[in-house]
Amino acid sequence: MATSVRKDGAEKRRSVLARAFDSDVFYSFRRSPVAVAAAVVTLASFVGAIFAPWIAPHNPFDLRTLNLMEASTPPVWIDGGTWKFILGADDQGRDVLSAILYGARISLFVGFCSVLFAMVLGVGLGLISGYVGGVVDAAIMRVADVQLSFPAILIALLVDGVARVALPREIHDDIAIYVLVLAIGVSNWVQYARTVRGSTLVERRKEYVQAAQVIGLHPAAIMARHVLPNVMGPVLVIGTINLAIAIVTEATLSFLGVGVPSTQPSLGTLIRTGNNYLFSGEWWITIFPGAALVIMVLSVNLLGDWLRDALNPKLR
Repeated sequence: MATSVRKDGAEKRRSVLARAFDSDVFYSFRRSPVAVAAAVVTLASFVGAIFAPWIAPHNPFDLRTLNLMEASTPPVWIDGGTWKFILGADDQGRDVLSAILYGARISLFVGFCSVLFAMVLGVGLGLISGYVGGVVDAAIMRVADVQLSFPAILIALLVDGVARVALPREIHDDIAIYVLVLAIGVSNWVQYARTVRGSTLVERRKEYVQAAQVIGLHPAAIMARHVLPNVMGPVLVIGTINLAIAIVTEATLSFLGVGVPSTQPSLGTLIRTGNNYLFSGEWWITIFPGAALVIMVLSVNLLGDWLRDALNPKLR
């Protein structure tokens, strides 16, 4: 009996994988070299960031391993370079390659968590606004309209500044990453809310929603079980594209000095630090972190563009 159950489970998993590989989305993915290349670069970025402690040649933030005599060592292909620092060392003797891997961890963590927070907040408010309507819909949408009149970076700066004023100074460094996630998430929820609201206005008039209302299901259950699964397609596309935006926003805030603390530098902090030495000939300190940020953001954007086209039935 147990063997047959295991066999049935394995066959179901194989059938799910077979349907996934035979789907139009996967076919579109295979036929797009740009999407494949973007996916490979994105996957490599995530793998390098997640496994940085095992992949990085050095731990750039372990003060015991730093040697100021090795500061500003050029990349290996320039005279004076060494294989110990393939991409060179910064002004404190930290390996630039290792610093990029560790910095990408923070950038991707902040970007992913802020997108997740904005998605949960925006989807929830969009569902409520579109399904309930009336005064609730008007209030939520007016708040969204007001926020859209300001650039996202200004909203993030405002939230970050208020949090730093309201919270004790001694815990600023400990919670800086979480404040950054909150600031970026609050600045990006509007797109999700407006998209989900529009889709919900269409879905709530369909027969399956009316049937659920007739049998007496609670509105919250209808929104969660029936409406939400049918409005998630555009949300996934927005989330993929907004991941790149969130990474750039985090880098911008860190470059301005209001992001993560210097003891946990992200790619934006590395770029800000290297910018001070750009015109002194030590260009590698800022160029390589900047190039890593550009490549990562570009690959995520290209992946989001492909996903948007692949899920658009008009383009099939």
